[in-house]
Amino acid sequence: MLQSVKSYLGRCFAMKDLGEAAYILGIKIYKDRSRQLIGLCQSAYIEKILKRYCMENSKDGSIPMQEKLKLSKSQGASTPVELKRMQNVPCASAVGSIMYVVRCTRPDVAFAQNVTSRFQQNLGDLHWTTVKNILKYLRNTKDMFLVYTGYVFVLNGGAVDWKSAKQSIFATSSAEAEYIAAFDASMEAVWVRKFIFGLGVVPTIEEPISMYCDNTRAISIDNESRITKGA
Repeated sequence: MLQSVKSYLGRCFAMKDLGEAAYILGIKIYKDRSRQLIGLCQSAYIEKILKRYCMENSKDGSIPMQEKLKLSKSQGASTPVELKRMQNVPCASAVGSIMYVVRCTRPDVAFAQNVTSRFQQNLGDLHWTTVKNILKYLRNTKDMFLVYTGYVFVLNGGAVDWKSAKQSIFATSSAEAEYIAAFDASMEAVWVRKFIFGLGVVPTIEEPISMYCDNTRAISIDNESRITKGA
């Protein structure tokens, strides 16, 4: 099917088949067919913006923003000396660079980026420090990638319900990503059971719904009764 689509497009437009896509708009496409996993990573772009703002050798950050940090307009530059110094600080540009990462692959820094973007009219040292802390966190987590989750419900050999979308929770491993997808599927299974039971056309719906997952670690997490740390 894929080849027929390529052939059709080749007849309509001048195109060259370069094989499977590895990058799109500077975003690396990660594929693991054995785990049925697709991810998007911006490590190269993050390294680029770290160099742009002289943060490539900075200390690694563990979180994008301090929990009890409160930013306000009153923390902006107030003296002529401070105002002149902050004019040379590329804070607005850095926030814009971070925004592109947020939009594409890193929703985990969306809140911190949103907060820092509110104080571009009158910056202060604390505002700029907060932006640099986001960059430090991105440096420490540059190899993390956005994972697309998905599931398919099959009834009598036919697909009756399915989903493929960005995960609402950021996963740090394939096991966590698979576990999150399984959780989403389990919630959907409750609705599917009630809906089909209401139709009254499938008597076997009273039996447990079998769920299949191809990640051994994710299955072991589900089977453990204790709280697990790391995946």
